[in-house]
Amino acid sequence: MELWELNAASNSAEKCQPFEIKTEDIIERDDKSRPYLCTVCDKRLSSQSSLRCHMNIHTGKYKCTECGKCCQNSHHLATHRRSHFGEKPFECSVCSKRFTQAGSLVRHSRIHSGQKPYKCHMCDKAFIDSRDLNRHMRVHTGDKPYKCSLCYKSFSQSSILQSHKRHVHSNIRPHHCPYCEKLFKTSIDLKRHVHIHTGAKLYSCSHCSEHFTQIIQLKRHMLESHSKGIDCVLH
Repeated sequence: MELWELNAASNSAEKCQPFEIKTEDIIERDDKSRPYLCTVCDKRLSSQSSLRCHMNIHTGKYKCTECGKCCQNSHHLATHRRSHFGEKPFECSVCSKRFTQAGSLVRHSRIHSGQKPYKCHMCDKAFIDSRDLNRHMRVHTGDKPYKCSLCYKSFSQSSILQSHKRHVHSNIRPHHCPYCEKLFKTSIDLKRHVHIHTGAKLYSCSHCSEHFTQIIQLKRHMLESHSKGIDCVLH
C-alpha cells in the first residue's frame, strides 16, 4: 500500500471525531443569571431544578443502552433513542420532512411561515430560534466565551472553536482528491483543488469577462491588467 493510501485510511478513521470542548475552553465569568454551579463539569445553571436534571448526566440515571449516552431525564432519553432506530414521528404538513422532536418541527415550520419571533433589541435582525438570537447577541457584546486551550484565540461559538482546532492545530486531512494523491483538511480546500483537474473556471474578474481556475491566476490578472487588488466573484 502506498504512503498516501495509508495516510488517507488513517485520516478517514479520525475525520468524524469532533474536537471536544473542555472545561478549560470556556472562559469563566461571574454569571449572576446562572448561580448554580455543577461541581463535576463547572457548567452553570439558572435554578436548582435545572442543576438536579443536569446531574443525571453525570450519575448515568438515564443512560442509552445503545450508545451509552447519558441524558438529563426520561423524555430526553426517549427522544435520543429515536435517532438509533430512525423514528421520526413529527411530520411537516408543508414539505413532509420528519423530525424526532415536536420542538424541532415547530422551529422548522417557521421556515415556511416566515415567522421570526426572536428579535434583537440592538438592531433590526430577527431569528427563528432563540439559540440563533443568543449567538447573534455576541456580535454586539463582543462576548467570546470559547477559548482555544492550545493558543490565545477566543470564539463566540463552540462550533467555530472546533473548526479552528481541527484546521489549525490538527494535521488530519480526511478529504482525498479522486484525481490524484493529495489530501486536504477541509472540503472547501478539496473543491478548490479539484477544479484544477476539471478545468472549471470559478473565479471571475469584476472588471472584465476573464475567468480563471485558480484564485492566484485571478490575483495576477488583476494586478497586471487592472492594477488592482483582488476583487473576485465565485460562480
